[in-house]
Amino acid sequence: MKIAFIGLGNMGAPMARNLIKAGHSLNLVDLNKTVLAELEQLGGTIRASAREAAEDAELVITMLPAAVHVRSVWLGEDGVLAGIGKGVPAVDCSTIDPQTARDVAAAAAKQGVAMADAPVSGGTGGATAGTLTFMVGASPELFATLQPVLAQMGRNIVHCGEVGTGQIAKICNNLLLAISMVGVSEAMALGDALGIDTSVLAGIINSSTGRCWSSEMYNPWPGIVETAPASRGYTGGFGAELMLKDLGLATEAARQAHQPVVLGAVAQQLYQAMSQRGEGGKDFSAIINSYRKPQ
Repeated sequence: MKIAFIGLGNMGAPMARNLIKAGHSLNLVDLNKTVLAELEQLGGTIRASAREAAEDAELVITMLPAAVHVRSVWLGEDGVLAGIGKGVPAVDCSTIDPQTARDVAAAAAKQGVAMADAPVSGGTGGATAGTLTFMVGASPELFATLQPVLAQMGRNIVHCGEVGTGQIAKICNNLLLAISMVGVSEAMALGDALGIDTSVLAGIINSSTGRCWSSEMYNPWPGIVETAPASRGYTGGFGAELMLKDLGLATEAARQAHQPVVLGAVAQQLYQAMSQRGEGGKDFSAIINSYRKPQ
């Protein structure tokens, strides 16, 4: 299949690699010339613009940093909708606000293009391994069309409902993830301050009612989980700035819905403070350093 893939950052590049490995022909667009050159060596074709990439594509996929980029890449003068053919399916895998996803999909529909939103979970490791979870907002017909291709980049392809619901699922999940990481950080730091061996405490939590993914699989205390970013200096995971972005999306969506997210707002403030300290590039589990005594 000829696929236009636009946005080759930390997530998009490994996703594109997996599609090339699966035998697809990719039209590639990104600002990073190094990544473009690497993917061209694997068989991809570099295009000058989103419009050009979409002109002969049988499917368009975008993976972009924020809503402003999604609107520009899709709705701009040289954007996807300026080149895509009528009836060509499309999906945006960026994490953005639900309303932007709906607005762009509505603009696409006016040109006879069915568009889905499909944000992902699983991080760069999942993108590389092809084990991502895709949260898809689409009509049943479009979901059926997209599912086989998304399955070549991910392990769990979930139909959440109509367009926009993929974003809702993503921001709700990450809202909870941020809150749970803050809770685990508080508990681990308190246990250390009171004198218990942190490995003993983690073992108790992970076999008791406090058990959760943030403690068991991604514990923020160094040395508890060997594969967690905490055990490698809080590098190579999900950046705190990205978590702050997702919390901003969640709290803004909550404001629009007049829905309280008290713990989410507290978590957002903690991550904002972390960013202001210059630690936004660290993994989000480094939030535990807000509670630990100076080493």
